[in-house]
Amino acid sequence: MSAIHAARKRQPPETCDANDPKAGRALSTRLDHRNPLVFDTHELGRRPGALQRISRTVDAPADLGVAGVVGVPEGAPVEIELRLESVMEGVLVTGTARASAEGECVRCLEPVELELDADFQEMFSYPDSDDRGRVKAATDDEDDEDESMTPLEDGMFDLEPVLRDAVVLALPMQPVCREDCAGLCSDCGINLNDNPDHHHDATDIRWAALQELAGSLGSDEKDNMSDAATGVDEKQEK
Repeated sequence: MSAIHAARKRQPPETCDANDPKAGRALSTRLDHRNPLVFDTHELGRRPGALQRISRTVDAPADLGVAGVVGVPEGAPVEIELRLESVMEGVLVTGTARASAEGECVRCLEPVELELDADFQEMFSYPDSDDRGRVKAATDDEDDEDESMTPLEDGMFDLEPVLRDAVVLALPMQPVCREDCAGLCSDCGINLNDNPDHHHDATDIRWAALQELAGSLGSDEKDNMSDAATGVDEKQEK
């Protein structure tokens, strides 16, 4: 399981009791089964080893990717394939998300479109229950041990946080339109991919002022300046 998943901390679901000092940690909202990124595990059951495969195409949520760099446009189709496996601790979810991402080449600033395959795996834990099936409040020690695991809520889990992490890891941080992109001219900004022979003549800064002056003079005066410049070069060589 990737480090970005392990670093993500989530609070386990708890019963909300006004007299419980830990009641403030209870979830304030419940998962909506109508959300296409919310999946139900009731069909899987709690028998270890049970498997369930799910394929679903959903609309990409907003800001799915790296803001201002590259990402999946909001509303674009995202194909999701999941493998749900029941284990002792909960449900192990392994999956792949496929979509088309859009961005901007960091070298030539042209639009970039690339096909994205993002693999992920996440453990969704069963909440602890007492002998009456009611969810028990977790102790502080248990919170510390399970902070890297996402609890199931009423047998459901929200895939969106996992999907976001997977997409960010799969996207290039510096997208390019092609590996050999030549970029833009540093002097005038022209696209060097369209003009591979483009260049600027390098001018010796010592003669730049004289060249500007020569451009405003007549032919006779230019000849005199050229002779003077030649004389200066000969003296420097001696």
